[in-house]
Amino acid sequence: MQQVDFTTLTAAVRELQPDWIPARVETVYQRDRYTLALSLRTLDKRGWIAISWHPQAARIVLTDPPPRIPDTFTLSQQLRSVLGGLAMIGMEIVSPWERLVRLAFASRPGAEALYYLYVEPIGKYSNLTLTDADNLIITTAHQVSNKQSSVRTIETGRPYEVPPSLTDPMPNLEEPIDRWIDRVSLIPDRLNQRLVRSYRGLSTILMNELITAAGLDPIQTTDTLAPADWEKLFEYWQIWLRTLAQVEGYKFHPHLTTNGFSVMGWSKPATPVATVNQAVETYYTQILDREAFSQLKHQLTQKLSTILAKLRVKANTFKAKLKESTGADEYRTNADLLMAYLQEWQPGMKQIILNDFETGEPVKIKLEPEKNAIQNAQFLYKRHQKLKRAKLAVEPLLAEVQAQIDYLEQVEESILQVEEDGANDVREMLQTLLETKRELIDTGYFPAADRLAKAELAETKPRSLKTPSGFELLIGRNNRQNDRLTFKTATEYDLWFHAQEIAGSHGLLRITPGAVAEEADLQFTANAVAYYSRARQSQAVPVVYTATKHVYKPKGAKPGMVIYKHEQIVWGHPQALDTSCSN
Repeated sequence: MQQVDFTTLTAAVRELQPDWIPARVETVYQRDRYTLALSLRTLDKRGWIAISWHPQAARIVLTDPPPRIPDTFTLSQQLRSVLGGLAMIGMEIVSPWERLVRLAFASRPGAEALYYLYVEPIGKYSNLTLTDADNLIITTAHQVSNKQSSVRTIETGRPYEVPPSLTDPMPNLEEPIDRWIDRVSLIPDRLNQRLVRSYRGLSTILMNELITAAGLDPIQTTDTLAPADWEKLFEYWQIWLRTLAQVEGYKFHPHLTTNGFSVMGWSKPATPVATVNQAVETYYTQILDREAFSQLKHQLTQKLSTILAKLRVKANTFKAKLKESTGADEYRTNADLLMAYLQEWQPGMKQIILNDFETGEPVKIKLEPEKNAIQNAQFLYKRHQKLKRAKLAVEPLLAEVQAQIDYLEQVEESILQVEEDGANDVREMLQTLLETKRELIDTGYFPAADRLAKAELAETKPRSLKTPSGFELLIGRNNRQNDRLTFKTATEYDLWFHAQEIAGSHGLLRITPGAVAEEADLQFTANAVAYYSRARQSQAVPVVYTATKHVYKPKGAKPGMVIYKHEQIVWGHPQALDTSCSN
C-alpha cells in the first residue's frame, strides 16, 4: 500500500489551509480505531477533515461525512469535549522535511492557541496527540512509555516532543548540480536508492516517478549515467523542488495511477483528479474498503462453512435413520408370517424359512433361539412400531435441516458471486456483503452482538442486464434483494426465473404492458440466471420460469426462499452469457 510521503502531505495541507483556516469545530467523530473526522464550518461552507494514524494509510485529507453510527471511542469523546466549539486557527508542517502536522485551536480567530493537535503520519509509528498551550499531553492515540522507547516517550501529562529529526541532508533548491551529483553518486548503487538515502523527506515511489519521467531506469546504477542523464534527472529534481517551494508557474498535478496516486502527475498511465485530497482519499478509501470486503467475505464464508458442515452431518444422520426405517414393513410382514406358521417353529431355531403370503417365495426370518415363536413375533412387531415412529419423528427434522442447508447454500452462493460479476465498485460490493451479514444476524446464524446499525447499510441495487428485445432483466445479489425483486419490484406483467432446485439468484424479466417476451429473451434470461447460480460451470442448467403471481413465500420462510407453480423450463447455458452488459 502506498504511504503518504512528505511531498503528498505538503500538497494536501496546502490545499486545506486557504479553505479551512480559520474554521469552527462543530464536532469530532471517530470512524474506526485509526480514523478521526473533524466537522468544520466556515462562513460559507461546512466539511469534514479525516485524520488517520493507520499504520499503512495515515493521512490528513478532506473527506465525506461519516456514517450516522454511534461513536463509542474514548479518544474522540475526549477530543470532542476539549475542541468542540473552538476555532481551528492554524495548520502547518512543524519540522522541515518531516511528516508532522500541527493543528492549532483557539476560542476565536485571532486569539492565542489554547490547544494543539499533532498529526504524525509516519507509517507504522503514526500517531495523534492533543496538547495544551504549554505542549503538555492531554490525550494521545498511542501512549509510548520509557520501557517501549528510550528515545521518545508519549504519555499523558508529559511534555510533547516532536519525532527525532533524520540526520540526512535536506533537499535544497539552491544546491548546484555538481555538488548534487557528487552526493548522489558517492557510492555506486541503484539510482532510486541512492536518492532516497542521500536526502531526507524522500520516498522510493516519488523517486521512481521522478527518475522514470527523466527517461531513466530507477534500478540502474549511478555509475551507468552519462552527463546528459544527470542533467535531465537534475531538471526534474528542480521541478519537484520548485513545486514544493511554491515557485510561480509550478504546481501539483494530482492523478490516480494504476496502483496508487501521484501529486506530480508524472506516472503513466494516470487519471487526473481535481485535488490532491481527492486523489489521496479516493485511493485509501478503495484500498481500505477492499481490505474490509476481503475480511468480511472471509468471516462470512468461514462461518457458513462451519454451520453447513454441522448441518450436513446432522442431515446424514437423519437420512441413515430413515433408510433404516424403510425396513419397518418387512418386520411386520415377517411377524405376520411367523404367527401364521407357528407350527413350523422348533425350539432353539436361529432362523426359519417361510413362504411369502403374496409371492409364495421363501422368506428367511432370523430368530432369537432363547425365545419361542410368539415372543419372536412380538419382538418383530415392536421393531416395526419403533421404526415407524422413528420415521414419523425424523422426517420433519430432516426436512427442517435440509431447508436450512438449502437456505445457507443460497447465501453462500450469493457471497461467492459478489466479486465474480464484474462489479468495480468496491464500496457497493462491501455493502452487498454487509446486507448479507445483517440477514444472517436477523435469521440467528450470527450473534446479535454483531448487529449492524441501519446507517451502516446502504441499500444496494440488483444486477441489471438488457435482453435482445430490450427488456430489463434484474438479478438479485443476495437473498434480501431476491425478496425485494420478487415481492416488491415485480408487477403482474413480469416473469420470474430461478435455476431449478439449485442455489442461485432470482431473476425478474420486466415485461412492459402489452409486450411479449420472444424466445431469444427467455433464452438470454435463462442463461443469465444459470450463470448466477451454483451451476455456473455447467454446460446446461434447467431454469424454471413463471408469472410472478404464481410465486409465494411460505409463512416463516427465510429470505430468498419461495415456492412456485405453473412453471415452465428453459435450459440455460451459463457459458454463453455476455456479462459485459451487466451493472
